Amino acid sequence: MGSIRDNGAARGVVYVPKTGALPHGHECATHRAQAHRLADLLGQDFVGDLDIEAGTVRNAGVTGGLPGALPLHAYFVPADSISTEAAAQLGVRDEQDLFGGVVPHPFVATKTITHGLLAPEAQAPTGWSRDFAEAVREVTLPGYSAFALDDALAAGRRLLERGPVRAKLALGVGGLGQAVAQDAAQLERVLREFDADAGLHEGVVLESNLEQVATLSAGRVRLGELVVTYYGQQRLTRDNRGAEVYGGSDLVLVRGDFDALLALDLDPPVRQALEQASIYHAAALRCYPGLFASRCNYDIAQGRDAAGRWHSGVLEQSWRIGGASGAELEAVDAFLREPELRLVRASTGEIYGADAQAPADARIYYWGEDPHVGRLLKYARTQGYGYT
Repeated sequence: MGSIRDNGAARGVVYVPKTGALPHGHECATHRAQAHRLADLLGQDFVGDLDIEAGTVRNAGVTGGLPGALPLHAYFVPADSISTEAAAQLGVRDEQDLFGGVVPHPFVATKTITHGLLAPEAQAPTGWSRDFAEAVREVTLPGYSAFALDDALAAGRRLLERGPVRAKLALGVGGLGQAVAQDAAQLERVLREFDADAGLHEGVVLESNLEQVATLSAGRVRLGELVVTYYGQQRLTRDNRGAEVYGGSDLVLVRGDFDALLALDLDPPVRQALEQASIYHAAALRCYPGLFASRCNYDIAQGRDAAGRWHSGVLEQSWRIGGASGAELEAVDAFLREPELRLVRASTGEIYGADAQAPADARIYYWGEDPHVGRLLKYARTQGYGYT
């Protein structure tokens, strides 16, 4: 596959939306605003949104803007992890060329890689790494991945011996495409419904269900020569329909890689979560050749199962721009401005409703009426600094 670059064009930052995404929905608008922010941090211009199939860029902020050529050596901000084939087409060579990640196979960007198969003969996609599943077995929850109904049923029944099972579709996001089964009959109903609605060929994860769960996040961002790692916790809020949804993240970010983060004085559960995320991160890079990412985020669940046993384990990875990225960029800005700075506390917030207000010191990334979720405010802010 050849390159779609115009060799006579200048460098710039380009946003790559998901196929079929609403150009002015809250997700695209937030990502685009963050791409503008990245352009400022990189000292470049924001060029516009990329249409990969056409090989052209349109400035979404200009009414009736005409498509233009893709800049030479553009820096990309994709809404999803991109394939190695797409990376080659765009000229993405390494972490310096994008805010996000490149994966050798589509399934590598999903939560299915977190767990192994029930049996060697179980169905799996081309490129599946049994070595990775084994390498992360001790840093994940008890569970299996499956790509066919019979395999999923057998794996779920095995897990039911330990207690209730949570089933999660590979492509489910934000808590969607999940259900908890208490027994074999309920498990079969759930999996057959999943199979009828979306099919299981993309994969399903089955895990021991935890109670009173705390979900921590760990992440790593690279921009130019600067590397930042962090840990944090997610907050929940109520959307315009009253449902409980993601409401933001509170992060502690340090200059340096995971070893710099682990050098902090941490509570034991936080340290355990970070060590698990670090092992998962290193194993993914080792076991899936062709994978690289400048923005990595790992969710770690901690809680007890039905028998009262304590568990801590990585749930999934995100090698793309995400909900915590606004806080990540605020910290990057602070680290770039102050070479002596070692630690930043930053947060993101999402508030629903017409009366939503951001803190006075916040940077607003979205404030508008989304056609699907209604009125929504999204912001990021820094809240503290450390120099030692």
